[in-house]
Amino acid sequence: MPHLRAHGAPTRRIARQLLAAALAAIATPVFAAHGIEAGDIRRDGAACNDFFDYANGAWRASHAIPDYMDRWSRRWESGEINKEHVRDILSEVSARKDWPAGSAEQLSGDFYAACMDEASVNALGAKPVQPMLDEIRAIKDAAGVQRTIGHLHDVGVNVPFTLAAQSDLHEPTRVIAHVGPGTLGMPDRDYYIKPDKRFVEAREKYQAHVAKMFELAGEKAAAAKADAQVVFAFEKRFAEASLDNVQLRDPKLQDNKTTFAQLGQLVPAFDWSAYFDAAHMPHDDLNVTEPKYLHQLQKELASTPTAQWRTYLEWHVLNAAADALSAPFVEEHFAFNGKYLTGATEMKPRWKRCAEATDNQLGEALGKKYVEKYFPPEAKARMQEMVKNILLAMKDTIQGLDWMGDATKKKALEKLATFNPKIGYPDKWKDYAGVKVSRGSYWDDVVSASRWNVADGRAQVGKPVDRGRWGMTPPTSNAYYNPLLNEIVFPAGILQPPAFDVNATDAVNYGAIGVVIGHEISHGFDDQGAQFDAQGRLSNWWTAEDQKRFTERGACVVKQFEGYSIEPGIHHNGKLVLGESIGDLGGAKLAFLAYKKSREGKAAEPTLDGFTPEQQFFLSWGQWRGDEIRPETQRTMVQGDPHPIAKYRVNGPLSNLPAFREAFQCKADAPMVRQGAERCEVW
Repeated sequence: MPHLRAHGAPTRRIARQLLAAALAAIATPVFAAHGIEAGDIRRDGAACNDFFDYANGAWRASHAIPDYMDRWSRRWESGEINKEHVRDILSEVSARKDWPAGSAEQLSGDFYAACMDEASVNALGAKPVQPMLDEIRAIKDAAGVQRTIGHLHDVGVNVPFTLAAQSDLHEPTRVIAHVGPGTLGMPDRDYYIKPDKRFVEAREKYQAHVAKMFELAGEKAAAAKADAQVVFAFEKRFAEASLDNVQLRDPKLQDNKTTFAQLGQLVPAFDWSAYFDAAHMPHDDLNVTEPKYLHQLQKELASTPTAQWRTYLEWHVLNAAADALSAPFVEEHFAFNGKYLTGATEMKPRWKRCAEATDNQLGEALGKKYVEKYFPPEAKARMQEMVKNILLAMKDTIQGLDWMGDATKKKALEKLATFNPKIGYPDKWKDYAGVKVSRGSYWDDVVSASRWNVADGRAQVGKPVDRGRWGMTPPTSNAYYNPLLNEIVFPAGILQPPAFDVNATDAVNYGAIGVVIGHEISHGFDDQGAQFDAQGRLSNWWTAEDQKRFTERGACVVKQFEGYSIEPGIHHNGKLVLGESIGDLGGAKLAFLAYKKSREGKAAEPTLDGFTPEQQFFLSWGQWRGDEIRPETQRTMVQGDPHPIAKYRVNGPLSNLPAFREAFQCKADAPMVRQGAERCEVW
C-alpha cells in the first residue's frame, strides 16, 4: 500500500504547492492544504453509477500496470516509491564497509550489498543450498526425517507443520506455541482439490514447475518429473486434511488447547520432546490449530517411505531458497508464482527485490533511519489525533445502535476502551544481537537472519506477552488489527501520501487513511473480531438476541458480495470477504463521522476543483483504493484472499452509505444506491 512529489503529482497540485511556498515567504504566513487529485477523475463518468470508475478512471486509463506488478494505482505507486526510500537508505549504509560489527548499519548494509551482488550469486549457482540438500539426501530413516524437519524449521522452512509463538486464545497475556499446517507450494488447498478447469490447469503447471526446479538442482528430466508427482501427491494429502479458506476465518475451529502429553498422543510418530528441546522451548500447554491435519501428519510419518520424505523436503528447500539463488532458479520461481499466478510479465528490478528482502528480514535495523527521514513528529501527532477522533466516532456509533441491547453495548464499549493504537514505529527496537551477515553469500545471510527471527519468536513461548512487539516493520506499507492484543497498528510506511499527508486537507486524510483507521477498528467488531473480548480472549460477550441480529446484518454483506463477479462464472465468496467488507463499510462510515465531528467549531474546508469537502472525502477513498488488477490476480484473490478486489472495496461499502448518496445527490434508483433490505449496515 502506499510520497508527494515522487508520486507524479499533476500540474495543478504542483502549482498549488509553489503558490503556497511563495506566500510563505511574505510577512503574513499562509498555508494552503491540497485536496483530491482532480485530474484522476473520469469526467465523462458518473459518480452515482460506478464510483470506482469515476473517482480514478482517468488515472488508470493513462497509467498502465507496470510489467512487474500485478495491480496498480496511486496507492501501489506510492508503495513502490516507498521502496525507493528504503533503497536510498540501504545504498547509503552499504557504501561503507567499516560499520561496527553487529550494528544496524552493518547488518542491513551488508545484507543488501550481498543481495545486490548478482554476479557472485549467479556464479555460486545452487552451491549455497547444497549443504541442506546433502543433509536431506543422506536421510536414511524416520529419525533422520524428524531431525531434518527440525533443522529446516530453525531457518523458517515450515514443513510439514508449522509452529508459531502467539498469545493464548484464552489467556492472551501469555505466549504459547501454536502448531498447525505446513506450507503448500500452491496458494491454498482448493488448488489441489477442486475440479474447475482453472485449478486443473494450475495443477499441471505446478507439477511442471516443480520438475523444472528439480532439474535445475541436477536431476535428469524423467526423475524430476517423477519427483514432482511425488511432491504433488504428498501436498494433496495434506491439503485434503486442511481447513478451507472460509473455515480458516472462524477462530473457534482453530481453538484446540492441548497439553504437551496430548500432542504426543495425537502424533506419536514424532519426537516432540526432542524437537522442543532443540528449539529451547518449554514442554507447556499449546494450541493445535487443525487436529485433522495433525492426524494426517501422523499417517505420513508412520507410513510414507523415507525416499518420498526426502523428495518432499528437498522440494521445499528449493522453493524457499529460489529467490536467493542464481538466475535460473529465480526465473523459474517467477515463471510460476509471478507470470502464471499473478499475470506479471517481468520481475521487479533486483534493487527492489533486495530492498524488500532486507526489510523482511531486518526491518527494524533499517527502520530507525527510515522513520528519521520519512515520518516526522508532526505526522505522528496528526495521526494520533485522527485515531482518537475515529475511536470516538465508534463510541458514538455503539451508543446509538438500535439493534443492540444495553448489556452487549456495555461489553462493546469496554472493548473499545482497551484499544491500543500503535503508530509509526516501536518504542523499543530489536537489536538483532547474534545475527551474522557478510557480503560473501546472500543465501547464507538469508539463513542467518531467518535463524535469528525464528529463535526470537520461539524465545517468547512460555513468557508474558510483550505488548511492545510489532508484527510489521516500520517501512511496511500496510496496517493490521490483532484481536488477541486488541491493537491497531499503522507502520510509518503506510503513513505516506496519498494515504496520509500532513499537507492535505482533513477531508482528504480522513477519506484515505481515516477509512483505513476505521477499517482496522471495525475489525475488532467484525465476524472474527467480535468473538474476542476486551482482554483479547476468545470469549462470547454477546447476548443471544444481539448475536442473532449481528449475524443477520453480516448476512446482508455476504449476499451483497456474492453478487459481485470478476468474470462470467467467477464471483466473490461473500463469507470469505465478510470480515474485510465489514471493515470497509464500518471504516468509511466511522471516518466520515469523525471527519464531520473534527470540523465542528472550525471554518468549513473549501470547495476545491469544484468538489465539496464531503465529495473530496469519498473521492479520496476512491482514488487511494482504486487499483487496476490483472485478471490472473483477480482470480487468485477471489479464490483465497479475504479482501475483495478494489472495485468492490470502493463501490461496495459506499453504495450502502446515505452520506455518499447525499454528497453526490444520487437518485434513489442509481446503481450506487442500495435501499431497503438491500442496504447493509453493521456498525
